[in-house]
Amino acid sequence: MFKKILIANRGEIACRVIRTARRMGIATVAVYSDADRNARHVDEADEGIHIGAAPAAESYLVSERIFQACHDTGAEAVHPGYGFLSENSAFATGLEAEGIAFIGPGVRAIEAMGDKITSKHIAEEAGVNVIPGHTDVVKDADEAVAIAEGIGYPVMIKASAGGGGKGMRVAFDEAGCRDGFERATSEAVSSFGDGRIFIEKFIEQPRHIEIQVIADAHGNVITLNERECSIQRRHQKVVEESPSLFIDPETRDAMSAQARALARAVDYRSAGTVELIVDAQRNFYFLEMNTRLQVEHPVTELVTGFDLVELMIRVAAGERLPVTQEEVGIHGWAMESRIYAESPFRNFLPSTGRLVKYRPPVESESVRVDTGVTEGSEISMFYDPMIAKLVTWGADREEAIRTMQQALDRYYIRGVDTNLPFVSAIMSHTRFQRGELTTEFIAEEYPEGFQANAIDLGDTEVPAAVMACIHYRVMLRAATISGQMPGHGRDLGNRWVVLMGGKAHTIEVTREQDTWRLETGQRSFQLADQWQLMEPVYVGRLDDEPVCLQVERPGDGIVYRVVYRGLPMEVRVLSESNAAHFAKMPLKAPPDMSGFLLSPMPGLLLSVAVSPGQSVKAGEVLAVIEAMKMENALRSERDAVVKEVLVEPGSTLEVDQPIIAFEAQD
Repeated sequence: MFKKILIANRGEIACRVIRTARRMGIATVAVYSDADRNARHVDEADEGIHIGAAPAAESYLVSERIFQACHDTGAEAVHPGYGFLSENSAFATGLEAEGIAFIGPGVRAIEAMGDKITSKHIAEEAGVNVIPGHTDVVKDADEAVAIAEGIGYPVMIKASAGGGGKGMRVAFDEAGCRDGFERATSEAVSSFGDGRIFIEKFIEQPRHIEIQVIADAHGNVITLNERECSIQRRHQKVVEESPSLFIDPETRDAMSAQARALARAVDYRSAGTVELIVDAQRNFYFLEMNTRLQVEHPVTELVTGFDLVELMIRVAAGERLPVTQEEVGIHGWAMESRIYAESPFRNFLPSTGRLVKYRPPVESESVRVDTGVTEGSEISMFYDPMIAKLVTWGADREEAIRTMQQALDRYYIRGVDTNLPFVSAIMSHTRFQRGELTTEFIAEEYPEGFQANAIDLGDTEVPAAVMACIHYRVMLRAATISGQMPGHGRDLGNRWVVLMGGKAHTIEVTREQDTWRLETGQRSFQLADQWQLMEPVYVGRLDDEPVCLQVERPGDGIVYRVVYRGLPMEVRVLSESNAAHFAKMPLKAPPDMSGFLLSPMPGLLLSVAVSPGQSVKAGEVLAVIEAMKMENALRSERDAVVKEVLVEPGSTLEVDQPIIAFEAQD
């Protein structure tokens, strides 16, 4: 067994590998860029070594620096995590030449499965179902259109290299095919240095199901059931679970058998994932094989009891798999939510900055948090914006979802926007809870984008009653420390008007020994908790049902910042007389910025497509911004005339920074 391994990655996956290595008694080496000098994975490893500047191309993607770090620290093996160099065959070849073990599959498997065109040919030869399509390289947009018309729209335009949803577009007509080919090619070159594109039939109303494979160098190949990964946005997975509610035992067995056949066809060893697309009749087709550990591997670990990182390390050290196919079972249900630094109410644009406050939910047998950040960590524009993977387990799917909802409520993050409201809304969605999933779930359920009104707050009297109790307790404390003269104590009432979610709730609060009675006029609640004044996460039991909300009081007044079921709100708690006066207060209108094109995200301005004096039509591309390795085209919302271009291409943009000014319209 190895005595020391180096993790050629960063963030939560580096911390994840370190945790298993430490349990196995293996020393670890972390590598870091300028941006990650104070990162959590560096602190948790036994050693840390600097490998370059903040951009990944100057640090994490430079193989020679990884090799040198291994020699400098005496690391015998490298775990690549996922992303970066994890599926780079030249990196694996280089490690072998340097006498360093690669905790991953052989070069042949990486090369064969890393190319989507080649992998489809191999899959066909191995008897694996494949999607109808054109698997040769498409040379230009004209050929793309001709192929698409031959296959029949809709089609999927895909980069042959890479993964993670980059270099992928769905086209429903000729215009979409031409634009999709150009965008997919550009993203593929930018992300993978490989602009080859192929086209296949787009399966409508599909589910994305994947089979976890693990194999050793002694010919043993097993599968560890399936994962349901259909909740996706722009081909990026958001929520994953295991097992799938849709897959019956017969389909599971057939999918697993084909996954094992494919692994044997390329002499696979290590952990890998065979990704499949499944239609409404449970017909399944091969998409690709990821020759690495997957982001969503924890759900498999929770329902099987096997540590995939440990198995990878043991296989790389030459050991046989310690488990047989017959020993693989399914115990309960696991759910994973990817927590991203992004703004769901601004079309999921990346959010960068410092984690001013960071308090994940407490881990337990049913709650797991894989994260690579701590309070004070920086979410950089240079890397993927994922903060953590929140994973929950339950005896059944309903329990796993309920535990996830409670854990999401307890996840306290400030300093950057997060997708917590969005994931919370998915968990509460009746269609999701019924398991009626496809990869189009998000597009179908949020066709105009994700808005605050998409979050079901349920019975708003519940959080309103809690807020009345919280405010009353704050006021009681203030009344005891405000230094009143004897005989001039403060007269504090116990009836409060809570303005929340566009509604006004009148609540009467009464102390009853160790609990609080909350009266609304129509209903009565009993509230019990161990909450301390101004703790930001409130957890209690209302009529013996769990209730959780996040609450902050930015000043010493009546306004609270509250997060309930993922929705950030401004809540006011007033006396009845003050509530009557507040209803008559005028509202201040926000400034009019309609005459500008504003940057919706921090990022790099790649290009500006217009010039002063030019007339533009609604829907016309004005500029392209690159952020978090993705290109984003900004389009005109209406017909207009360009007055001035305010920022030069190549400039780094901040959120809401004006890029283009338009002429005033009569």
